[in-house]
Amino acid sequence: MYLEIVSPEATLFSGDVTSVTVPGVNGEFQMLENHAPIVSLLQAGNVRVKGDIKIDEAFKDKFFAGKNGETVLSITSGTIEMKDNKIIVLAD
Repeated sequence: MYLEIVSPEATLFSGDVTSVTVPGVNGEFQMLENHAPIVSLLQAGNVRVKGDIKIDEAFKDKFFAGKNGETVLSITSGTIEMKDNKIIVLAD
């Protein structure tokens, strides 16, 4: 599935991933390939991404390595939409 993480300043990441876990306002949830369409608000926490992730050099300082090979981005709030195996995270 394809993931885009967009901040007010720039697109921080775009590429293929195997899973994305986000801090939803009603609790953390994970999306895998062929997940049902969803739109949700996000709260402060970590967006955890699995896959062969290549972060642009300009944004490497915003991400850190998590457990089990995850790439992690801390956010303060945001919105997520998933439809047709494309995830867009609008993150603050």
